[in-house]
Amino acid sequence: MPQPNAMHCLVVDDEPRLRRVLVRLLEGEGFVCREAGSGTEALELMRHEPVPLVISDLRMPQMDGVTLLREVISRWPDTAVIVVTAVAEVESAVACLQLGALDYVAKPFHLDEVRARVMQALDKRRLILENRMYQEQLEQRVQEQARRIEELSLERLQALVHALEEKDPYLRGHSVRVANYAFGIGRELGLAPAALDLISMGAELHDLGKIGVSEAVLHKPGKLTDVEYRHIMEHPVTGARILGPLMRDAPVALAIVRSHHERLDGKGFPDGLKGDEIPLEVRIVTVADSFDAMTSLRPYRPALSVANAMDQLEEGKGRQFDQGAVQAFLRAFPDAASLPVASPEARPLHLPTPVAVRRS
Repeated sequence: MPQPNAMHCLVVDDEPRLRRVLVRLLEGEGFVCREAGSGTEALELMRHEPVPLVISDLRMPQMDGVTLLREVISRWPDTAVIVVTAVAEVESAVACLQLGALDYVAKPFHLDEVRARVMQALDKRRLILENRMYQEQLEQRVQEQARRIEELSLERLQALVHALEEKDPYLRGHSVRVANYAFGIGRELGLAPAALDLISMGAELHDLGKIGVSEAVLHKPGKLTDVEYRHIMEHPVTGARILGPLMRDAPVALAIVRSHHERLDGKGFPDGLKGDEIPLEVRIVTVADSFDAMTSLRPYRPALSVANAMDQLEEGKGRQFDQGAVQAFLRAFPDAASLPVASPEARPLHLPTPVAVRRS
């Protein structure tokens, strides 16, 4: 009576007598054995019920042992295969080892040798499987660690963005409000939660590149020179360069950082993208960023009223702004009193704190 956890084995040989010798030996060691008289029959049995161990003769009609070995290794790579060969065919047996067989036994059988070879092959199989599992778990741990490092780095960059804004009365709360506006626009457009998370993340980090902008230029009260304007407009590229290594799995958020100053008519920065060359998520954040910029006090001008800023969005539809994003903004925030512009110190209404790259 086989044990409940007994190892299953398939013995393949076209000679019934030799097949039964191997089966009796293996059953005496506690194996549950099935038999096949040809390679074709063995594959059919394996297709319905794979086994961890196959012992196969090399010389068989219809399909020889070498062909069977190739098929088994290809279809069931975790199966241990031992080939049975005549003494004069040792070279063929060695060739089978190179193809993936774990061992071979020679006719006539020495039962102790067969027993030892089977146990050795199963030990090899166990070590191979354990090593593979270890490698997979190690790779998973490395990936998890790398993801956590990226998340921590993004968290620090988010904290840096907010710290810089806290030092600047003209920018205080800007990234948070843009994230809220962009979230509302995206939700109004029916975007999926994962897309909304990426939009929120890109929106909150969109001005990170201003770290590299001279404070004297950033806070200049008068009109900028062409050189100063170009200097400020380098911030999308700077931000994308800083975030690139951390956003390999979030290209949409990275595109927001780089392209939020692009325009539909191709007159934006830094790449002169136009129309559908600009991803929808970027066009959403462009509307949100522009509205908040217009309704915020700047060193060189007073803040526009909400009504005036909304008129500016309407006038820019189709040229600077995406029409659908503008209309979604107006639907999402129909009441000026609901706009976070009035409370710049508020944290994002919808954005997790901090935002981490989400892995699907």
